[in-house]
Amino acid sequence: MVEELTRPSAPVQAAYSYCEAVTGQQARNFAYGIRLLPADKRQAMSALYAFSRRVDDIGDGTLAPEEKHERLEGTRALLDRVRKGDVAEDDTDPVAVALADSARRFPIPLEGLDELIDGVLMDVRGATYRTWDDLKVYCRCVAGAIGRLSLGVFGTQPGAADAERAAEYADTLGLALQLTNILRDVREDAGNGRTYLPAEDLARFGCQDGFGSATPPPGADFAGLVHFEVRRARALFAEGYRLLPMLDRRSGACVAAMAGIYRRLLDRIERDPGAVLRGRVSLPGPEKAYVAVRGLSGLDARHIARSTVRRRA
Repeated sequence: MVEELTRPSAPVQAAYSYCEAVTGQQARNFAYGIRLLPADKRQAMSALYAFSRRVDDIGDGTLAPEEKHERLEGTRALLDRVRKGDVAEDDTDPVAVALADSARRFPIPLEGLDELIDGVLMDVRGATYRTWDDLKVYCRCVAGAIGRLSLGVFGTQPGAADAERAAEYADTLGLALQLTNILRDVREDAGNGRTYLPAEDLARFGCQDGFGSATPPPGADFAGLVHFEVRRARALFAEGYRLLPMLDRRSGACVAAMAGIYRRLLDRIERDPGAVLRGRVSLPGPEKAYVAVRGLSGLDARHIARSTVRRRA
């Protein structure tokens, strides 16, 4: 049950302001999407992002693996405090204060943040993935869980068809975004000693030697690999987008904007697969604005709703 919403106290408001600043500085695509939400939901999403960012920064940092493990378990202990209601409004950790207030206001499934920690621990251990099914486990931890956490803030509209599958669709949309991230960051990850794409896919396209330069490995069908993964991501987007008609207008606009930005990134990667080896693929501001307007107009949600009806007919 969502707690009756009241204006946050000054310490809690300050904690939210801190989380919003972190979000604006560190996650431009995410910040762009949540601007479309009402203040209370935008603040809750910023709190979720700030906590998630802390977890990611530990995993991506330069500490020794055992120190990363210790700090990640420290974040889990902090999460337990939030879960138990043991974080006071004047606590010195603004992220904990904001997350605790958000958890009181919205039915956020905090176990999703435990899954995120589990996923980052997989990174710390240097996990690799033989098949797509193996990689899905990781993606569900680090991205699918974020989709389900976000759904706790958004909620579904009363009487929405198939609302019992909303968490499933949110999870799938998270997988689509994460696979797009993996494609976009393939060279950066290789430079950090990480390979996320399934080993069987790399072998199929002759890319098992990795991506250490701006050109594909000799004899590799890098474009074939990228196009194969793009098709997989598109199928995930198509399934995950079925969430949109279940959300209220502004929550749907937020999801459509964030997912739309990543779908357009996917389009760019598909047109020029080698671009991900030469640098970071991104969208210019005007294109992001167009995606946001399209989401706010409800075009994507209406299109998905019509498609769903046709499939049922």
